[in-house]
Amino acid sequence: MKLATVLHRQECLCYVFLLLAGCSRGRDAAVDATIAAEVQRIRAIDNHAHPVRVVLNGPPDREFDALPVDNLEPASDPLNLRLNAPAVLEAVQQLYGSAERKAALQREKQDGYPAWVLDQMGVEVMLANRVAMGPGIQPPHFRWVPYADALIFPLDNSALAARNPDRKAYFAMEDRLRLRYLKEAGLEAPPATLAEYLARVVTRTLERHKQGGAVAEKFEAAYLRSLQFDAVDRAIADRIYARFAGKGAPPEAEYKALQDFLFRYIAAECARLGMAVHIHTMAGAGSYFDIAGANPLLLESVLEDPALRKTRFVMLHGGWPFTREITALLERPNAYLDFSSQDLLLPPATLAVSIREWLEWVPEKVLFGSDAYPYSDQLGWEESGWIAARTGRQALAIALTGMMRDGELSRERALELARMVLRENARRVYGL
Repeated sequence: MKLATVLHRQECLCYVFLLLAGCSRGRDAAVDATIAAEVQRIRAIDNHAHPVRVVLNGPPDREFDALPVDNLEPASDPLNLRLNAPAVLEAVQQLYGSAERKAALQREKQDGYPAWVLDQMGVEVMLANRVAMGPGIQPPHFRWVPYADALIFPLDNSALAARNPDRKAYFAMEDRLRLRYLKEAGLEAPPATLAEYLARVVTRTLERHKQGGAVAEKFEAAYLRSLQFDAVDRAIADRIYARFAGKGAPPEAEYKALQDFLFRYIAAECARLGMAVHIHTMAGAGSYFDIAGANPLLLESVLEDPALRKTRFVMLHGGWPFTREITALLERPNAYLDFSSQDLLLPPATLAVSIREWLEWVPEKVLFGSDAYPYSDQLGWEESGWIAARTGRQALAIALTGMMRDGELSRERALELARMVLRENARRVYGL
């Protein structure tokens, strides 16, 4: 037997021991050893993350997010996002041995570094939520999920930007990304009519993304407005666009109606092109974030729209703090969720409660995700991804053990659900 194989098995056994010890509250609370071993063994598909390219010379990679959250006004950070948090220090130790070794590994591995990070996370495929892909972040290990928010804000956004300092920063970024999409379409400004805008900008952008390998489009809309996207007649949207295109900021109510129409148009186009739609559904970064506006129940009319039943909507981050509300939405045939970010911010036992409820409801709709993200120099996408992968596996093992011991399922079925959550459900959603 090869030495590497022996060491890998020793690492797995060590992980299982720590999982059993760390999650116990007495003998009855211990995680089932067979479940723990299987959960650790599975090479996962990470439904949502923001991997960063290695750039040894030149400006740093900033295409990991359309709305980077590193320049906002101060907020009260959750414990795991704070400097010198125990989980972060442990991640550094497990990944590199020391913080100084991290830079050396990046220089050594260069474009191979992102795939190396996936190996440390136990991830085979990561859905890369980025403005653009690049060296080191390519298939088969990385699959692209670009951004669609800029397409639903084609008019003067100055009034929306004036709402608070965070939105001022966000809309400046969205305006730049929309200009980028316009230039890629061969335009300097939005066309005069909505019909032209849909055909020459929106559809062509989505088609370029699909041709570039995109498996989904991402909406960070909850950072910019409410997730209440109402059904709007095309004639109304036509009139609003014609009245205000290039003519100043429209009244908020009318602009919302145009945004609502564009969101549903994009969702329908994604179905036509074979792409899913990812939507941020969680309390977000920044001290001005509208938490009520991110309630996944606001998407109910979208999920029930007959014209959108072929669109696969993946509600990212499991809707926290609306984790029970989002459970009911899983009955909709086009609704899915992942628990990315929750597995970075919450302890395993806390997250396990939500995972168990989702698995007791519609288990084929639940996906693993990390939301690996470069939060700071100390907590990069590597460390946050490692923490989330470990916590997510621990929480899943706790949930499945509890279901088995309560007689809800057999050990064999628990192992099957582990494979579904960690990879098989995502394979079906994206055809991987």
